[in-house]
Amino acid sequence: METKKAKILIVDDEKGLRFGTQRLLEDEGYDVETAENGEQGIKLGTSNDFDVAVIDLKMPDIDGLDVLKEIKSSHPNTVCFIATAYASYDTAIQSTRLGAFGYIPKPFSPEEFIYQVELGVKQRELILDTQRLKREREESLLEIANEKSRLNTIIKSISDGVLVVNKVGEVAYFNYAALKYLNIPELKIGDEILNSLPKKIVDLVNKILESEKILLKTFSTQIDFQPVQELVIEAACTPVPHVDGSLAGVVIVLSNITQFKKIEQIKSQFVSMVAHELKTPLAAVQGFINIMLDPSIRIDKEKEKDYLSRSVARLKGLTDLVNDLLDISRMELQTKQREIEDIDIRKVIQNTSQFLEIELKKKEISCEINTEENLPTIKADLNEITRLITNLLSNAIKYNKENGKIYIDASVGKNYLSIKIKDTGVGMKPEEKAKLFNEFYRAKNEKTRGISGTGLGLTIVKRIVDSYHGKIDVDSEYGMGTTFTITLPINTN
Repeated sequence: METKKAKILIVDDEKGLRFGTQRLLEDEGYDVETAENGEQGIKLGTSNDFDVAVIDLKMPDIDGLDVLKEIKSSHPNTVCFIATAYASYDTAIQSTRLGAFGYIPKPFSPEEFIYQVELGVKQRELILDTQRLKREREESLLEIANEKSRLNTIIKSISDGVLVVNKVGEVAYFNYAALKYLNIPELKIGDEILNSLPKKIVDLVNKILESEKILLKTFSTQIDFQPVQELVIEAACTPVPHVDGSLAGVVIVLSNITQFKKIEQIKSQFVSMVAHELKTPLAAVQGFINIMLDPSIRIDKEKEKDYLSRSVARLKGLTDLVNDLLDISRMELQTKQREIEDIDIRKVIQNTSQFLEIELKKKEISCEINTEENLPTIKADLNEITRLITNLLSNAIKYNKENGKIYIDASVGKNYLSIKIKDTGVGMKPEEKAKLFNEFYRAKNEKTRGISGTGLGLTIVKRIVDSYHGKIDVDSEYGMGTTFTITLPINTN
């Protein structure tokens, strides 16, 4: 059976970008249509059900946010991106509220653009699969509606709380999950329940009961029980009609969304951290450029060269940060294709030490490599294992002292390969060691001042090790040095 092509809409007033992205996506096997302005974008986007739409923010006739709003109004399942070189916090918030899935900053590389579109297509597939499963579930529930005992067993065993009240607010049905979430110790059929429910739920129930016309739609609210964020419940209230169409009561479904709220909070914190990490170097580069462009400030060639060199260093740091973020994102989404092969860890260590030889010589650091003879190979992706060793050895150089030493040992245990990388550097304090693998964390003390980095290198190392069911241990003494020990299974499939 032939796989259906994903349909992509490009709305952009830049002719070259519009046709360039069209060819790029068509080469990837997508079905692409384009619009040269907002009016055409709305016409195409509302008359066709596209999988993904990429919309330029600034167009001469209609603003991209208005195009987004119209498309989402007609086809709420279309995954939309806003593409712009004028991104701001306010437009990001506004576009997200209107239903945008994400931002694509201009200018972008072909790889970055394809990566974002792939994410959008996957999101579209998830949305359609969710709807299909929902329809199947509804059809299944209709089939068992006449099997009272079977339905009762299902409802009582599900993790969501279910509570049904009649027109006068009496309990018609409940399961034990509902009692747990509402913290009601005991309940009987026929009990008056509204006085025992949170006000937000009571308001929704009354809205349904007092309505002159039955609205077959669900009203929902979220309740944050004390202590805050420890239990967050989403209550969905839906009218229950009689066979003749009159109102019989209201069914309340209580879902525990605590983990989702915590994930939202973590995501928000992560975005704030990324924004902070990007803001500082960008501000520095902008400052250097403004000085050089200011005709009232006279600077000599040597000073100008210094500003340019410092700007290049800052921009390289930004590039490293973006690459690290992309690597972490691909690991999370599992979109990075692995090429599993037999890896000779001795060759990886030797090649990596040779690659970093210039950095070693800059600080006059000696590197001693000791590996057992006839080390077994491991089955892994060569790029990932190389990245793992490179990040650890690079850190051992970066946080080492002048004329320091690095010791690399590789040995074999019963079912695993052990790699130790030890340095004679600044070491870590206990509280620094505890946060070592957190995103963006860099130890800040009198010995690390001036050492640059993205704070994501060890996070990536930890995720690579975990993905192979391995283990990473850290032994460090402040002022004396640090030892990382990586344990990887020999027979990884």
